[in-house]
Parts: sequence; C-alpha cells; structure tokens
Amino acid sequence: MTSAPFEQVITSETELRELYRHPHELVRRKKIDHLDEGCRAVIAATPLVMLATSAPDGSCEVSPRGGPPGFVQVLDERRLAIPDLAGNNLVDSITNIIANPHVGLLFVIPGRDETLRVNGRAWLVTDDDVLNGFTAELKRPKAAIGVEVQTAFVHCAKSFRRGRVWDPSTWTPDAAPSAAELLTCHIALDVTPQQLAADLEQGYAHDLAAERA
Repeated sequence: MTSAPFEQVITSETELRELYRHPHELVRRKKIDHLDEGCRAVIAATPLVMLATSAPDGSCEVSPRGGPPGFVQVLDERRLAIPDLAGNNLVDSITNIIANPHVGLLFVIPGRDETLRVNGRAWLVTDDDVLNGFTAELKRPKAAIGVEVQTAFVHCAKSFRRGRVWDPSTWTPDAAPSAAELLTCHIALDVTPQQLAADLEQGYAHDLAAERA
C-alpha cells in the first residue's frame, strides 16, 4: 500500500468508531435484499441514476445514466436492467463490470432530497427479452447492464439539503467553467470554447434524437 499524502489518517474501524457512533437499529434494518413495491415505484419515476464501478485494481468510476422516467427496467424483485445508451465510447464503466461485477447505484428524482441506493452484482447482457423491454420510448440498445440486487435502501435527505440542490436560488451554472472551457483546458485544441460548445450541442442533439423510438 502506498503512503498517504496526508499527515493524520484513520486506518482501522476501531479508530473510526471513536469518531462516529454506531447507527440506530432502524437504520441498520432499512437495508433489504430485494426490490420491494416502494423501490419499484421509485425506480419507475427516476430519470437519473449514478452508476459506481471499480476495476480489479480498486480504481473506481462513477457515471451518470439518464433517460425518460422508468428507463431502468425492474425485471423482478432481484433483478433490474439499465440500457447502455450512447456515451463517449470510452466504455470505462462497462469494462470495469466485465472484470469486476460489483456495482453501486444511486437513483435520483429531481425535486426529491431522498435517494434510493442499490448495491449488487452486474453483467453486460444482450438477452433479447431484456433489450426488447426498452423500446417504449427508446430504441433497442446494443446492450444493457443487468444487475442482481444484493441490498436496497432509502438514503436520507441531509446531503441534498445541505447543498440546497433543488433550490433554484442557489443555482449558479455560470460560476464554473463550461464543458467546452474544461475541454480546452484538458486538451490543446485549435478551436475556441464557443466553437467547441456549438459542436458539443450539435452532437448531443444528434445522439439523443437517434436514441428515440
């Protein structure tokens, strides 16, 4: 293990519990091993899910996955499927899944501070009966991320409320560099941020239109 670039680091659970109390019994009991009726309803209303994966060496990725509410399909109480829609073709997340099946999901509904967390094992699947289930609003994807649920539970509202995430008065989209400005920082490109922004918008519009059924 490499040395930490910090002076004081907690290295054991004993040290950890000196800072943090044990969770309440109700909190421990909220984790279930399947998708109950409430979980299914949340997933059916969700347009955005964060997908966390890790490579065999422990390096991690978190990727947003979005679509019309209900784009994630609940197959049964133990399984769900996420369509693998157009991205940047780096395929980092699904490469990780092929090598290491453990995933974490965070389902986010705009305007709601509580989220649904699901952890489990995943596979990249091309089953016809799975892929054909996405064709109501989206075209049939090339593949889907099939997840076997191991734990599911509601996550409290504190983080979203601390950040006032859904309070429009706190939204300052122009306070940070745009995607085009970030890319011109990352890569030496012979275009202006304005030209790159126009190209990005054109690409977004083309790819999203192509996915619609």
